[in-house]
Amino acid sequence: MTSLYLLIPLGVATVFGAIGVFIWAANSGQFDELDAASRRLPDNEP
Repeated sequence: MTSLYLLIPLGVATVFGAIGVFIWAANSGQFDELDAASRRLPDNEP
């Protein structure tokens, strides 16, 4: 039971951290034009 006093706040902090990273990535343009890479021709030079 005493371990829950440590694990619950750690779990909540992890969830908030993941949400923060996702919001940062979305605001910085990480998810803009996801299909642009598939439209480029591959470079065949060695």
